Amino acid sequence: MKIPRIQTFDSLIAHKNYRNLWMGNFCANTSIWLQLLTLGWLVKYLTDSNDSSAFLVVGVGGITALPGLIIGPFVAVLGDKLDRRRLVIFVELLMFCVVIIFGFLTTTDLIEVWHVYLYAFLAGTREAITFPVRQALIANTVPKSHLSNAYATSVVTIPGTRMLGPFMGGILLNSTGFFWNFMLEGCLYLGVVISFWGMKTPYTEKENFNFDSPKFSIFQTLFGDVIAGLKYLWFKQRVIPLLYFLAIIPNGILHPVLFLLPMYTSEVLLEGPDYGGYLMAMNGVGGFLMVLMFSAFGFPSKKGIACLLAALAGAIVTMSLSFNLGLIYAFIVLAFLGISQTVFRTTTGLITQTLVHDEYRVRAMSLYRLSNGSIVFFVLLVGWLATNYSVSLTLLGMGLLGVILSSIFFFSSRIRNQF
Repeated sequence: MKIPRIQTFDSLIAHKNYRNLWMGNFCANTSIWLQLLTLGWLVKYLTDSNDSSAFLVVGVGGITALPGLIIGPFVAVLGDKLDRRRLVIFVELLMFCVVIIFGFLTTTDLIEVWHVYLYAFLAGTREAITFPVRQALIANTVPKSHLSNAYATSVVTIPGTRMLGPFMGGILLNSTGFFWNFMLEGCLYLGVVISFWGMKTPYTEKENFNFDSPKFSIFQTLFGDVIAGLKYLWFKQRVIPLLYFLAIIPNGILHPVLFLLPMYTSEVLLEGPDYGGYLMAMNGVGGFLMVLMFSAFGFPSKKGIACLLAALAGAIVTMSLSFNLGLIYAFIVLAFLGISQTVFRTTTGLITQTLVHDEYRVRAMSLYRLSNGSIVFFVLLVGWLATNYSVSLTLLGMGLLGVILSSIFFFSSRIRNQF
């Protein structure tokens, strides 16, 4: 039996520009998970005596997804038409200024919940703009022969930083308070800028806006290109929109598990923010190990079935988390949830990167992010259930809904037979 060659670092070794991108993605994704932990616990601290505390804690996680619904498809056009590298640098520098101001605000008595929500919205805007652009840049920094390996290796930075960001943030938060978490977040934004500064994109195949044209209208172009992207996916790559509908299960229905962790940690497990960080980090451990397998040995041949099974498995483990069997049990379940999320997101992302032409790549990735935006609606339900009933009952309901919808997709969807 032939042992497959481990190829995890092939793209990193071969392509300097991809190394720059990988490092920038590492910093960017670390900041996202650090921020999620910090904002959740900050809202809990500000609302501890409020009957709506659970709703507000969960809601601040959902508000970060709202910009993806509002502006995602439109800013994605800019990512397909403008210099992607410069766009990311510009947005990260703006966000660095915002986080420094907000960090100092947390040291005063003026900080209120609406400030946290405003910051979460701005942070979500940054993610709505830069995340699909950074994903599309993978194909601009490596040749097609290395795309599969490069994508898997890049995704290592998502669950990997989900281990690192919350782990560091939980310890820092428990020992020094909120200010230094936001300062660390600001340093990570600068890390993205430094990494992208010297990066080149030799495999770009797109055209730019012609700003010198007398007929140029930014609004007509934006709306026209959004519609063009939708038509391209629906008529040329029909399986991709179907995958994006399926993505509502792991990205919309099940992802609020991470927003519930501050309440789950304090009310069910009776632990503090340090253990909240460890739990989120454990979710990252599962995903990290899974994506290492992908980057080392490649993806499964039946990618459609892998996506369907991953969505179903994530729903089942979410249901199991509702049974409070102790801290170790919670660690294990969250690790398995991380595995299922990573299988789904990584495989879906690779399918998109492989099938979609570079001219439409950011728009396609941004439309995938709309499934994350659906979390805004589910967060309202999750927050209401957690406030009026219990965290455990809420987790049971989330998992049950995910199982039902995953089963419907599995037995009726064309996804199963596509790859």
